[in-house]
Amino acid sequence: MARHPLKGSERQPMHGAAARGKADPGEQMRVSILLRRGNASGFKARVAELNDPAATGGHLSREAFEREFGASETDIHAVRTFAASHGLTVAGEHAGRRTVMLAGTVAQFNAAFGVDLQQFDYAGGSYRGRTGSIHLPDELHGCVEAVLGLDNRPAATAHFRMRQAPRKAAGAAEATSYTPPQIASLYGFPAGTGARQCVGLIELGGGETPADLTTYLSGLGITAPPTVTVVSVDSATTDPTGDPDGPDGEVMLDVEMVASIAPQANIAIYFAPNTDAGFLDAVTTAIHDTTNKPSVISISWGGPESTWTQQSLTAFDSAFQAAGTMGITVCVACGDNGSSDGVSDGGDHVDFPASSPHALACGGTSLQANGNAIESETVWNDGAQGGATGGGQSAVFAVPTWQSGLQITLTSGGSAALTMRGTPDVSGDADPQTGYDVRIDGTNTVIGGTSAVAPLWAALIALINEAGTTTAGFINPKLYATPTALRDITKGNNGDFEATTGWDACTGLGSPNGTQVAGVIG
Repeated sequence: MARHPLKGSERQPMHGAAARGKADPGEQMRVSILLRRGNASGFKARVAELNDPAATGGHLSREAFEREFGASETDIHAVRTFAASHGLTVAGEHAGRRTVMLAGTVAQFNAAFGVDLQQFDYAGGSYRGRTGSIHLPDELHGCVEAVLGLDNRPAATAHFRMRQAPRKAAGAAEATSYTPPQIASLYGFPAGTGARQCVGLIELGGGETPADLTTYLSGLGITAPPTVTVVSVDSATTDPTGDPDGPDGEVMLDVEMVASIAPQANIAIYFAPNTDAGFLDAVTTAIHDTTNKPSVISISWGGPESTWTQQSLTAFDSAFQAAGTMGITVCVACGDNGSSDGVSDGGDHVDFPASSPHALACGGTSLQANGNAIESETVWNDGAQGGATGGGQSAVFAVPTWQSGLQITLTSGGSAALTMRGTPDVSGDADPQTGYDVRIDGTNTVIGGTSAVAPLWAALIALINEAGTTTAGFINPKLYATPTALRDITKGNNGDFEATTGWDACTGLGSPNGTQVAGVIG
């Protein structure tokens, strides 16, 4: 039987990881198979419309999308047959998500996909992994686009920063904090409650504490908390650690941000394992959720592009394209490690999935207010210890049409043409020293990071959707066509890139002027 390497599936060990032997052949595991999309040419035309700011085409329902662009029954059947021939169990399938879940042992998956799974140790723990390509038999060659979950290394980190002892650079903003409604007011968010909207939150660890949310909102004068629904993905669910500085911090930041700004919006939290398979499964589950039907999705997790396989990069971007055709906006944090994105090779890197051209990439600022007016707003850069907004130029994705002709300004002097996808698109307050008052694991604290900006923008879009006759969907082309709807940030840098008039690789087009953004995308 001929086998074919799956394009884009090549893997190398994590930086600093060492193999200590073969993975346990009897270990039970699950793998997600991503199939090709039906009606590929029709979908390509839909995506072209998404990227045209003048396009007026309507959004598809989730059901209509599945019928038109879901995986074919023929391809799904081919995976079922393949699974049976290797003793694997079909644990689930979804045509709209183009996903078939398979369950079995390490030994069975080694044989099925021509891999040799090993156990690797690294500074932060251990993982089951592989080196090289995944191999497909003739019957799956061409119909399978990705095989995720063989390798279960951590896929992403949460992009939040707890406020530490003051250590601001000279001339930087003094320490202060705000509630999310105060920030919404400073940014001129339109009136509303988010009624009839659902905001989806993607979480790869930690848990939410309903009592903390009730106490937090009560302190803000909100006595009727929104409905919060926990959605389990790949057997993961809410699991509070009790550590405010752990993943609970991310979960509660996201929930409290949305709940306090859009208190009548429903919130659906999709908990998934922190693996490439779990992350993508959470995203596609949220996008295709016909029960909760989120109109906007917030993602505050990610990692440098260089740590992802090409099959994952392509799969996430395709999922975000699908979201846009269904009128769903996807807001993603750009990371908290400046222009290097925390990679120690001396180069510039951007964070993914924020670098997907079909995500709204959210960068960070440092904000000082005087009463109910913004006094100053600059790029968030607290130095090597304190963090800085991510941003830069993708090494993977081509420059989208709506970023054509932009320049990237260098801290070292001069500028260059933007030749690949640039991030961020937009920004908002993210400096922990000018951060958000939140409650996590029974503790009132102050938190920042670009993790705060993704749910901030998600809450804004929920308010805009509430007032509109349709959902905003993919908003990037419209924002770039009308940049005056945002507050241009022109001071500061994130390392190698400098803020300037117009778009820049630190704060994108700027922070929101909420009512003007509503006028552009509503």
